[in-house]
Amino acid sequence: MAIVPPGIRLLVSFDRDQWYRALTFILTFLLYTSFHLSRKPISIVKSELHKNCSSVNELATIASSSSSSGSGSGQPPSVPSLHTDMDCSWKPFDKRNYKQLLGAMDYSFLCAYAVGMYLSGIIGERLPIRLYLTVGMLTSGLFTCLFGLGYVYNIHNLGFYIFVQVANGLVQTTGWPSVVTCISNWFGKGRRGLVMGLWNSHTSVGNILGSLIAGYWVSSNWGMSFIVPGIIIAVMGVVCFFFLIEHPNDLKSMYAQSSSPGKSVQTKSWTGENGHTEMYMQYKDNRTQSYDTELLLPRDSVCVPAQPVVVVKRESEPSAISFMGALRIPGVIEFSLCLLFAKLVSYTFLFWLPLYITKAAHLDAKKAGDLSTLFDVGGIVGGILAGVISDKLAKRATTCAVMLLLAAPTLYGFSMISEFGLGPTIGMLLVCGCLVNGPYSLITTAVSADLGTHKSLKGNARALSTVTAIIDGTGSVGAALGPLLAGLLSAGGWDRVFYMLMTADFLALLLLLRLVTKELTSTKSRPISAVELKEH
Repeated sequence: MAIVPPGIRLLVSFDRDQWYRALTFILTFLLYTSFHLSRKPISIVKSELHKNCSSVNELATIASSSSSSGSGSGQPPSVPSLHTDMDCSWKPFDKRNYKQLLGAMDYSFLCAYAVGMYLSGIIGERLPIRLYLTVGMLTSGLFTCLFGLGYVYNIHNLGFYIFVQVANGLVQTTGWPSVVTCISNWFGKGRRGLVMGLWNSHTSVGNILGSLIAGYWVSSNWGMSFIVPGIIIAVMGVVCFFFLIEHPNDLKSMYAQSSSPGKSVQTKSWTGENGHTEMYMQYKDNRTQSYDTELLLPRDSVCVPAQPVVVVKRESEPSAISFMGALRIPGVIEFSLCLLFAKLVSYTFLFWLPLYITKAAHLDAKKAGDLSTLFDVGGIVGGILAGVISDKLAKRATTCAVMLLLAAPTLYGFSMISEFGLGPTIGMLLVCGCLVNGPYSLITTAVSADLGTHKSLKGNARALSTVTAIIDGTGSVGAALGPLLAGLLSAGGWDRVFYMLMTADFLALLLLLRLVTKELTSTKSRPISAVELKEH
């Protein structure tokens, strides 16, 4: 008999629950990757909406000079074509205020996302997660494609593009609370930091894939840069509808219904005084009862009166928590405000880092864009590192505070070292990405899941989506403010931008001091029990 291959032995070593847990991890990872994949094209297409027309103007000058020289040979001089920005840019982004117009699209999306996030969590708690997420992904695919159709149908109305961005920002709020709730249902607190640190890398993966897809068509047909990602997120919405399992209990109920389909259960009852039903008896037809059982539960119509029993019905579905109820959970307000400043720093790097590298390191736009991805690489490492440390110490706030404390001087060091060449810039980008995105990743994932299942809720698990939405919605306010402030301050020099980022880091640290003090002064650090490891 042949030896079973080691790969097959590995596969059969996992039980059914582990396979479903892996399916949920991979599926939610891909679902939110498609969200970020569909957000990225706008940053790639900006350069096509308003091109640098200097090369076109140079060709126009050469053509006009050659035509003027030809007029000396008796040929009538041809009228030189006036090549302006309007010749090579996409209306209405062909004007001198194109930066403000392009910025308006960014801010319209981010502001709509921030406002909609507060409502999304409350709505999501009251609807099935699978259906809610499916509808959100399908409508997000629709609006993403609609932006690309502006190229196909030659639409030059700014209001159209602003409307699409606002609508897309609103429907994309269905994603984050839903996937965090789902992944938290499947993974217990004991491994939550590490699992979510790995899982949260979908942000960087989606950004990279979105850049590659949008960049493939941006020069030839920028409409496809939106249409293809829109189709991808819509297809993933269909996959979500067919395969997403919200909670392990959903499987238990399914297997319970299909465990004994061939066995019917009969129920006998009789009416006592005043017509009240006093007792129910159940037995299965296919079983042969013993003599003693026949005496106790006869199969004929003879019934023995019994004492009345009061049965208290347990609520199967707890009520969803209110917005104010979620704010009263200890730690929600502090972590929400902390994320506002942490996300402000992270999104400022996201929108302005390539331009800063171009100016400071004297690189072209393509090299600066490629180099800026190292910040995301450092962010992946930082998210995993923060999760592992916080799991080990069981101190989420302290882990975030230490990384924020180290991030502020690191930002100042980056502003100084980035002028000394490529090598130091690469090193500082990795370190800054790790320290800036580490707390951001930990708060939006593991901390949100912990607070959504806080002991003050007394077992009510229907607060997770609302808590996640409040925390990420507050952080999204910072995501909208950061790039705006950077644009205003950069006119007076990049030093002002870095001072603003360091100030935001210190404010985020101050907001966590009460929670850090509480963690450090607690009489004993509660160890992670075996019950928590087996949770869900």
